[in-house]
Amino acid sequence: MAANDIHIPEHCDNETHNTDGFHDKLPPVVETLVAAWQTDDCFDHVGPVPIPSHTAIINIIYQVRQILFPGYFTKTKLHGCNLEYYIGKEVTELYENLSREIIMAIRHDCRRSNLPCTHCEKRGHRMALSFTESLPGISALLSTDIRATLAGDPATASTDEVIFCYPGLLATSIYRMAHELNQLGVPIIPRIMAEHAHSLTGIDIHPGATIGPGFFIDHGTGVVIGETTIIGSNVRIYQGVTLGALSLPKDAGTVMRNVKRHPTIEDDVIIYANTTILGGNTIIGSRSVIGGNIWLTESVPSDTKVILKRPELLYSGRKGGTS
Repeated sequence: MAANDIHIPEHCDNETHNTDGFHDKLPPVVETLVAAWQTDDCFDHVGPVPIPSHTAIINIIYQVRQILFPGYFTKTKLHGCNLEYYIGKEVTELYENLSREIIMAIRHDCRRSNLPCTHCEKRGHRMALSFTESLPGISALLSTDIRATLAGDPATASTDEVIFCYPGLLATSIYRMAHELNQLGVPIIPRIMAEHAHSLTGIDIHPGATIGPGFFIDHGTGVVIGETTIIGSNVRIYQGVTLGALSLPKDAGTVMRNVKRHPTIEDDVIIYANTTILGGNTIIGSRSVIGGNIWLTESVPSDTKVILKRPELLYSGRKGGTS
């Protein structure tokens, strides 16, 4: 008998029991879940309160990148003669898309918190316009970040490579969008943007952080930059660097909000891999160099080099090694 002539029954002959009884077990699970959602111990978003679209916000990120880097991330081939038309079309669509999501975010906060009317329509359009007007400034800042990358990384001599490939520039560009929205007081959207960059690159930059021009993150995986961090101009950091807060109390979410918890890094500082710098009063002075694997909770004066003492290495092996 040929292999393709073998008859395979739809159900195994030995499977004679009825499986309908398993379905009967599902309604009690549903009832328990619904009951749990009606308590303070669970979180849901059931009801008429609108919430911004996560997908739409990610699309806005890429629309902004198409505007900031024309020709790099577009399907349309651009020429000088159609650039103004293309930018005009993209900026108009961005304004409309962003207005819609910002209005939804404001309205969501109002209704969830039972706030009085905050005129979300007018505020949303005003915020979207302010963000759109900030795009030339964001573009100028990103130009300094690109030049800093080219100057600081001998592994590339290509602007195209930096823009297309470098996770540090991707994270920084999304941060600069999110920071502008955060400064405008837009709810939730900046954090969605920042966490999208985090998920793509492993670089976690809070949109509330303040970062000057000429910022360069080399490699980048594991970098953490906290909300109240202040970074000056022409700062370079490497993978695994944490600019974080000291140990916080249990109620830190309430009592420490709006308190400076993260360090200040002044101009022209270099921080090497896997270094941790903590505390709102910690200041790393201009032109200082912080070596790798350092743990700092106190300030460092300008023009200072901080390195670990060379460790003693022990080798073991068959040929005369130390055991």
